[in-house]
Amino acid sequence: MRVSPQEFRTGLTYDDVLLVPKYSEIKSRKDVSTTTRFSRNISMSISIVSANMDTGVIHRFLSVADQVAEVSKVKRSEGIVIEDPITLLPDRTIGEALDVIRKHDIGGIVVIDSGRRVAGLVTVRDIHLEEDLSVKISEVMTPLGNLITAQKGVTMEQAKELLRKNKIEKLPILEKDGRLAGLITSKDIVKRRRFPMATKDAKGRLRVAAAIGVKGDYMERAEKLLEVDVDALVVDIAHGHSAHAIDTLKEIRRRLGQVEVVAGNVATSSGTRDLIKAGADAVKVGVGSGSICITRIVTGVGVPQLTAIIDSANAAAEDDIPVIADGGVRNPGDVTKALAAGATTVMIGSLFAGTEESPGPTILREGVRYKLTRGMASLEATIDRKVRDSDGSSSKNGLVEEAVEESVPEGVEGLIPYKGKVEEVVRQLVGGLRSGMSYCGAKTIPELQTGAEFLRMSEAGLKESRPHDIEKVV
Repeated sequence: MRVSPQEFRTGLTYDDVLLVPKYSEIKSRKDVSTTTRFSRNISMSISIVSANMDTGVIHRFLSVADQVAEVSKVKRSEGIVIEDPITLLPDRTIGEALDVIRKHDIGGIVVIDSGRRVAGLVTVRDIHLEEDLSVKISEVMTPLGNLITAQKGVTMEQAKELLRKNKIEKLPILEKDGRLAGLITSKDIVKRRRFPMATKDAKGRLRVAAAIGVKGDYMERAEKLLEVDVDALVVDIAHGHSAHAIDTLKEIRRRLGQVEVVAGNVATSSGTRDLIKAGADAVKVGVGSGSICITRIVTGVGVPQLTAIIDSANAAAEDDIPVIADGGVRNPGDVTKALAAGATTVMIGSLFAGTEESPGPTILREGVRYKLTRGMASLEATIDRKVRDSDGSSSKNGLVEEAVEESVPEGVEGLIPYKGKVEEVVRQLVGGLRSGMSYCGAKTIPELQTGAEFLRMSEAGLKESRPHDIEKVV
């Protein structure tokens, strides 16, 4: 059957619409709650998630061991009690201790004997001026007899008082027989006070998700990630409404049980329903909407992002499953529109790629600082994956030639203006969201979605929405 022009739907994206302001009783942006759900069983205080690219949700284009190490680094970074702190034996050298401190970005190491009984504590201050790196840490550490410790079961208030009273930064927690039970640090306590909206698990550790594919080592990768307490797996495939993605979801459910799984990407109601039926705890929406994605140009396939969110969110609501809007966000107002359209969280890629914390190199061009960013379907990323995944049997040049011959890139590599710290970008995004919710008279995201009224905008309306009739200073 041929398609008739009369059957064409209109696909809309963020710049095509505005939210109509409503009567509001909100007197301060602080009265607005941005609490939401990332997936079926994971709640968040703000609605922003970093993307599973080279930045963000720990991407899958690493070896299994490297990805596991990245997840472990996040889970160790803070907690009510660090249950498995980094340790060394007393006969290790200062040089080895310094290597461990640099690798894990920590300020000190608990020293234990072969039976895991605490022998002492060595910190950066103990060793940073030592010139002989072959000296054993037992000679420079604070021994157990001079160490302030606490017994397992100590309350947080008691631990804080011990840290404050003794002017120390690390408090080893001991079992009754002297074995190491954990570590409490003043740094973690300060972080909890400074970042009260951070998403934590039941043990007070930062939550972290990690991506897996649908071929090759995906099941081994998933199992290893779960061993280090990853909070969610993200099934990462460009076309999520496919047998590959659905079969992967079913296999994960069969073998791994009730692990939290996010799946995508899709852009339709039918794709959303099929992923939920296969076991998805959240559905990622967006095909070709990212700033460095050219899928729609190369393939002619995709759905403008706002329409994709509305269709997918309506389908997901039937089973009370969250929808993640992935791609297309260029400014804070787009976050408000995405959530009003039915998404529960918004996944950010390029806006974070320009920040200090992103892994891309900083480049200076004509006096302006940029960071390098790339789509995960770009030629450069494809070449990197082939080289990384090779078993050494092929030369790098041969792998590059193979990638160039086989690849039809659906992403690009480019420069993005340097934006400073990610904290400032998040603050701007959340501030815009709070203001947008206030204009709509919504104190919560569900209220925003229930009362949202979209107005389709003309080109002139879009032009009017932006700065106009002035010469911009910067």
